[in-house]
Amino acid sequence: MERREDWQDWAYRVDPYGFERPEDFDYASYEAFFSRYLVVLTRRAIKWSKLLKGNNGIQKSLKVKRYIRKGIPSEHRALIWMIVSGAQANMEQNPGYYHRLLEGEKNDKLVEAIKTDMNRTFPDNVKFRKTADPCLQHVLYNVLVAYGHHNKAVGYCQGMNFIAGYLILITKNEEESFWLLDALIGRILPDYYSPVMLGLKTDQEVLGELVKMKVPAVAELMERHGVMWTLVVSRWFICLFIDILPVETVLRIWDCLFYEGSKIIFRVALTLIKQHQAFILEATNFPDICDKFKQITKGTFVTECHSFMQKIFTDPGTLSMATINKLRETCREKLLSQG
Repeated sequence: MERREDWQDWAYRVDPYGFERPEDFDYASYEAFFSRYLVVLTRRAIKWSKLLKGNNGIQKSLKVKRYIRKGIPSEHRALIWMIVSGAQANMEQNPGYYHRLLEGEKNDKLVEAIKTDMNRTFPDNVKFRKTADPCLQHVLYNVLVAYGHHNKAVGYCQGMNFIAGYLILITKNEEESFWLLDALIGRILPDYYSPVMLGLKTDQEVLGELVKMKVPAVAELMERHGVMWTLVVSRWFICLFIDILPVETVLRIWDCLFYEGSKIIFRVALTLIKQHQAFILEATNFPDICDKFKQITKGTFVTECHSFMQKIFTDPGTLSMATINKLRETCREKLLSQG
């Protein structure tokens, strides 16, 4: 009897994706949220099943976009990500390519860098522990080594391990995870992981410009105290909110990221800043500002993923890809001129 209770207690402390819940996890408020969210999930699952039974598959359309914004049920998530990101088409056009990469000659330096990061990847996830059976570290290693040899310009960069890890948890398939990683790094996130990370630096500056337009008081505070955006948001961009926002919220963001592209990252960042504007403005010095930015990614606002996702499409107002691309151009030029 005691053993069964121990197991139930353990299952309670580990979320469905294998992450251990922190000591101070608020079970009561989470359960209150989840019982409401379960109703939404059930309703969405019925709608998705009907959509997927249709004859024309998943074509890009306003209906599909609306469905994705309202969340993809976990049982369909891997399939939909594969289709809408173009990863499925790429995988089908390149049969056997992934396995050839694994069988080919390896770059020792790259392999060493990946091995070093294995134990640092999700130490709080029971599925990535060496004692797990099967241990996902082996799958993660394969995906990263294959990708590093596929995209030599990028190779391997810290942050990619977390992204690949999430993909593995969702797809439960290493080849699909490889092609989704390729969709993210090769197409959706412009130049985030190259050695100089120009795309990443550019997008952090772009966020700064967008904050000037949409939340000017916060931009003014940052400027007054000399806080560079990279200090407070770089992990938002590099890890695509992994280990920053709750797992379920991250997955809902990624649903939209695979369909709508990188502007979703700006929508999330702007919503977090705009929603907590008064709180951020209480900061009176440099460390205080940094601390406020850590605080705004916690609490019920971000845990309640369904209402949070509705907010990211209303709070920041209009945000076109044309605006982002224009800002990217000017910010990139500015960074290059600074050398």
